Amino acid sequence: MKTAVVVVDMVKDNLESSRHAGIAQRGQAIVPLVNRLTAGARAKGWPVIFATDSFLPGDYLFRGRMKDHSLRGTEGAEVSGLLTREPQDTWLPKRRMSAFFKTDLDQTLRLWGVERVAACGLMTPYCVLTTALDAVCHDFYAVMVEDATTATSDQAHAECLDLYRKSPLRPLLTVQTVDELLSE
Repeated sequence: MKTAVVVVDMVKDNLESSRHAGIAQRGQAIVPLVNRLTAGARAKGWPVIFATDSFLPGDYLFRGRMKDHSLRGTEGAEVSGLLTREPQDTWLPKRRMSAFFKTDLDQTLRLWGVERVAACGLMTPYCVLTTALDAVCHDFYAVMVEDATTATSDQAHAECLDLYRKSPLRPLLTVQTVDELLSE
């Protein structure tokens, strides 16, 4: 099944900033697995998309606990240099949690003949989850790649994934490891 890998919110502000030290540490820990996943995807001819926060100053989401970060046009909103990117990869700036919300991702994936979206990156119960759920809402199969995504704690990560392991959405939405996904 032709799959696209969507790497979510692995930006410099999240991975290389002391401002978000806890997130940076957890995000850096999954970089080797994200890089292995994207390399394996490219070898299979699967598209790789880096979907990244790209906020404007004063964004509505900054009214919550999330504060100014990943501001459009700043270095912090760029894909982290810790990740391996190739010229054929796509960079998709996004304004909200899901990589599908008000972007052309749906249309692009259909053009490429994609049937399944594998979501990884930051954060499991937020942007990775909403991207996976929106993939299903757009009639794509979806995978949450458990060892190439993370959350603010191991507990939050595990509880979110466990909820979807038992979901009636299965097999439309599954949870797999990098090795399981690439061995198909």
